[in-house]
Amino acid sequence: MTNDAMLVDLLGVGASPAGTVSTSEIVKRVREGLPVQALERVATAVAPKDRNFRFSLVKKATLTRRNAPQAGSARLSELEGAKVVRLARVWALACEVWKDEDAARAFLHRPHALLEGRPPIDIVMESEFGGPRVEAILGRLQVGSVA
Repeated sequence: MTNDAMLVDLLGVGASPAGTVSTSEIVKRVREGLPVQALERVATAVAPKDRNFRFSLVKKATLTRRNAPQAGSARLSELEGAKVVRLARVWALACEVWKDEDAARAFLHRPHALLEGRPPIDIVMESEFGGPRVEAILGRLQVGSVA
């Protein structure tokens, strides 16, 4: 599965006939509020054995409130959606680079020298600046440069 196709699948956003999705379409969907299912799919992909990982993306109380029956169709806030997209992009790229989900997961959760000894997943989750840092390392790995 290509990086774009994986991103489309994880986020549940509509793709073009070529299987891609534009950045502007993702931005639009994030502004409208991604469905909570996007969070669930990304969290399950990145940390399938950790049922609490989703709460590092959206607090447990907030998620519980959003999933309540009277809440209607549960949507993420724009900030929450942006965080989910950031993680999904890095996850899709890591899977493309490593060609194996377990290897991608190991990379994301293992401390990395270029990230001050911190795991890439922590850097991605910390702020909007973390995603591009980890993507740069993955890009260097993809072209065979030392990372």
